Amino acid sequence: MQDPSGTRSHSYTEDMAIVRTKWQWFLLVAAIVFLLGAFPFVSSTYTLHLANKWGILIIAALGLNILVGRAGLISIAHAAFVAVGAYSSAILVRELSFPFLLAVPCSGLIAGLIGAFFGLPSLRIKGLYLLAATLGAQFIIEYVINSWTDLTGGYAGYRVPYATLGGIVFDTHREFFFITATVLIVMTFLASSLNRNRLGRALIAIRSNDVVAEAMGVNLLKYKLLAFFLACFFAGVAGSLWAHWMGGLMTMESFTLWGSIWYLGYIIVGGLGSIVGVFAGVLFIDGAREILTSIITGVGMSHPEVLVHIAPSGDIVFGLILILFLILEPRGLANRWEIVKSYYRLWPFSHRA
Repeated sequence: MQDPSGTRSHSYTEDMAIVRTKWQWFLLVAAIVFLLGAFPFVSSTYTLHLANKWGILIIAALGLNILVGRAGLISIAHAAFVAVGAYSSAILVRELSFPFLLAVPCSGLIAGLIGAFFGLPSLRIKGLYLLAATLGAQFIIEYVINSWTDLTGGYAGYRVPYATLGGIVFDTHREFFFITATVLIVMTFLASSLNRNRLGRALIAIRSNDVVAEAMGVNLLKYKLLAFFLACFFAGVAGSLWAHWMGGLMTMESFTLWGSIWYLGYIIVGGLGSIVGVFAGVLFIDGAREILTSIITGVGMSHPEVLVHIAPSGDIVFGLILILFLILEPRGLANRWEIVKSYYRLWPFSHRA
C-alpha cells in the first residue's frame, strides 16, 4: 500500500500507525523536547498561564470529542463532569491523603463511572432528547455539589491544596506546566489510539447508524456506556489538573452550563472527530476570548462608562464564530488543515478537477 506522497505501508498495522515515517518521528521527538525542555524556561508567566489553561481545556475537549465526534452522541453536561473530577481529586488529596499522582486517575474513574450512569438514557433516546437528559445531569451535579456542604463546602467553596510530587510543591505556572504537558501528551496518545482499534470502529458504526451497527453485532449497551465513560474520564482528569493548578478556593462557578456550551463550541469549530481539530478549536476560540478580554479591559480602564455596554461582547463574538463556522465551514478548522496538508503532500502535482 502506498499513498500519493510515496509513503509505503507493508501491513494494515503500519498503515494505521500514529507515527509512520522517520521525519514524523523526528518532528514528534523535537516537539516533546521543546515542550518540556525549552518552552517553560523561555516563556513569560502569562504565557505559561495560558499554556496550562489551554492544555487542561484540550484534555477535557478530547473526551467530549470521543462522545460527540466519534460516537455521534451528545452531552451538554461536560463541565459538570469536569467538576466531579476537580472535587473528587481535591477531597482525595486533602481528606484522604492520596498522592497527587494517584488522585488524578482516580478522579477520572469517579467521573467516568458517574458519566456512564447518566449515559444510560442514550440506550433509548438520542438527539434533542439525549441533550435534555444530559442537561438534567448538569443541573443534578451542580445541585449535589452546592448542597453537600459537609463534603464540598457548598456555595462557600472548597479549599484545594496545590499538587505535590516527591515533596516538591507545584504552586507556580512554570512548575505545573510540566504536569500539564505530560498528561496532555498521554491523553492525546490515548485519544489517537482510539481511532485505530475495535472500540473506535464500533463508535463510528454507532454514529453512522446504531440500528445497523447492532445488526452487525455491535453491543450498543457496552459501547455507548463506554463512550460516556471515556468522555467523562477525560473530563475528570482535566478537572483534577484544573483544581490543583488553580489551588485556593474552588466553587461551582467555574463549571456551569455555560462552560459545557464552550466545550461543545471548541469541538464544533475545530472539527468533530478530529484530534487536530480539538487543539485548533481550543486555541482559536479561547485565544480569541483572551484577546477580546484584553481589549475590553483596556477600553474599560480608559472609559469606565462604556464598560457595562461592551462587557457582554465576548459572548456575542462566541456566538458569531459558531454561526459562521456552521455555515461556511461545518467540518471545522481540521478540514482546512487537511486541505493545506494535502496540497503540500501532492505539490507540484496536485490533482485538478
